[in-house]
Amino acid sequence: MVGITIGENENIDKALKRFKKKYERSGILKEYKKRTFYVKPSIEKRMDAIKAKRRASREQAMKDRNA
Repeated sequence: MVGITIGENENIDKALKRFKKKYERSGILKEYKKRTFYVKPSIEKRMDAIKAKRRASREQAMKDRNA
């Protein structure tokens, strides 16, 4: 469970911003979206392979651009 403590003179906007950042970093929303529906293991492996391929091509493009 994500929680923050608010100081006496702390601005509500700053506290809310800090909470949102902590919430995003914890990965709760990402995990919730991932578990909303069942994905077969074979499809999950296929999706992981596609993601890895895209990531590798992006990294290669950055290397080519910088070289």
